[in-house]
Amino acid sequence: MSDNDHTTEGEPGALRTPIVAVLGHVDHGKTSLLDKIRGSAVHEGEAGAITQHIGSTAVPLDTISDIAGELVDPDDFDLPGLLYIDTPGHHSFSTLRSRGGALADIAILVVDVNDGFQPQTHEAMDILARTGTPFIVAANKIDTVPGWNPEPNRPSKVAIESQSDRVESDLNERLYEIIGQLSSKDISADMYWRVQDFQSNVGVVPVSAETGEGVPDLLTVLMGLSQRYMKDEMAIDVGGPAAGTVLEVKDTQGFGTTIDGVIYDGTIQANDTIVVGAKPNSIVTEVRALLQPKPLAEIRSDEEFEQVSEVAAAEGVKIAAPDLDDAMAGAPIRVVRDRDTSDVVDLVQQELADIEVSTDDDGLTVKADTLGSLEALVSTLEESEIPVMDASVGDVAPRDVRMAETASSSQEQSILAFNVDVLDDAQQLADQEDVRLFGHDVIYRLIEEYEEYVEEIEEAQQEQILENITRPARFKILPDHTFRQSDPAVVGVEVRGGLLRRNSNVVLFDGSTPDRVGSLKTIQDEGEDVDEARTGERVAVSIDGPTVGRQIKEGDELWVEIPEKHAKILEQELTEDISADEREVLSMYLDKHRNRDPFWGK
Repeated sequence: MSDNDHTTEGEPGALRTPIVAVLGHVDHGKTSLLDKIRGSAVHEGEAGAITQHIGSTAVPLDTISDIAGELVDPDDFDLPGLLYIDTPGHHSFSTLRSRGGALADIAILVVDVNDGFQPQTHEAMDILARTGTPFIVAANKIDTVPGWNPEPNRPSKVAIESQSDRVESDLNERLYEIIGQLSSKDISADMYWRVQDFQSNVGVVPVSAETGEGVPDLLTVLMGLSQRYMKDEMAIDVGGPAAGTVLEVKDTQGFGTTIDGVIYDGTIQANDTIVVGAKPNSIVTEVRALLQPKPLAEIRSDEEFEQVSEVAAAEGVKIAAPDLDDAMAGAPIRVVRDRDTSDVVDLVQQELADIEVSTDDDGLTVKADTLGSLEALVSTLEESEIPVMDASVGDVAPRDVRMAETASSSQEQSILAFNVDVLDDAQQLADQEDVRLFGHDVIYRLIEEYEEYVEEIEEAQQEQILENITRPARFKILPDHTFRQSDPAVVGVEVRGGLLRRNSNVVLFDGSTPDRVGSLKTIQDEGEDVDEARTGERVAVSIDGPTVGRQIKEGDELWVEIPEKHAKILEQELTEDISADEREVLSMYLDKHRNRDPFWGK
């Protein structure tokens, strides 16, 4: 590419910095990797080379070239550098949205070479697939392979080739396991230096956030991919009205409620009129101040921010303006400038409508900190076939508890709260109305906790049903074990199968015809009253109704009489909840009845 092809920020049609998000499972090294990139950049670049924006860090091309060494020649690139989103994880990724997709132009999926794919890795993959965001895999912690010989900050291909054969073989085995896990998700991947076409294959970059090995490669691949495949998308009208996304809504001392946002197109200026997404209506307000962190060298005073007159894409900025209390994280920010305000409001409303989550007539109540994470949570619940009745952004308030109360089942009278607080009056109301609250800052854990709760309820219900349902059992009257002939008859029996319980009706089969002979009232084991007896046990039972020698006699096989409705429930719903020998007795009991009536108990 020739020098005269270069464009710079500030010209109409300039190229903006690509926005990079970092995803991965907790503890796989997302934060460490970001810190290493930042730290290397601060170390390599002179003071001020790194710009700390709100919620993001800009690393300019020259600094990337210093870190990457001969891997990156600045003359080969038009793009001004890379903008890293500081908040690692899916929270930021799914929050950052633009024009119906993720705001991040490219993502780094961090995977620990020792652990491979974990639940949050799969979750991150789902988000990447849903938003269609290109990504590379940073296979982190290569320095933890036993016997690894580190040399800080060198390219990973060089680092791997300088290891012993055993270490290299051990690492390759782990790397190809990750490639296999990607393949199982229908993603073709290979070591980045073997990938010919990055549009159809994902590059895997071995790295160590600890030693910095592989960080030059990571930056090189990110810059290369952005330059080659995203240059057109990076073209912006710097002088045009800004478009951005709300990252967070927070109180800032001296300014009241402010929004932290990322501007990805155009320019925002102090005194601009802006439209910010909110519910029920978008906010139209005027910028009072644009704030950015002071350069590190200048943070000597109590004030951590300085006011700037304008911010151009792509940068993070804190916006102070009136009436921002209802602004929503994940919602659009639009500068009006020379356009009709109502047209811009319509645009913002349309974009909010595009990311509305669909809900059912009945189900859970769901709260999340941002539109993006709400969307991710609801779609994950959908995949788990868990219905959602109401979904909104913000802290859990009394209205949410009242909404949850209207769910038809007790287990759905629950609120799933992702990364938000529960207001005190909402907590009190939930306790009072028996609405269950589940809170977590990891989506899969939040859903897991709810599913465990549902499982507990279902198990308790099953136990209750089993407690109240007649259980199958057959037993034989033992010879020479008649202790009393009648009123009630007391005999010694052996349980031949199933679970014999007190207060059961007892039948004697004549072929396929059951004849009720009485009601089993008590069970005694060695003189002690017991509630039940199991297969193989010998006990004394009292049976109200028959006389031994008439209706029943020694050697008879008797059966617990199972009502037809109970037999149906046992066969169709509870087979897994009863023991194998009970299932066997039930099957024999059903066969006897069905010889007479094929549809009995069906």
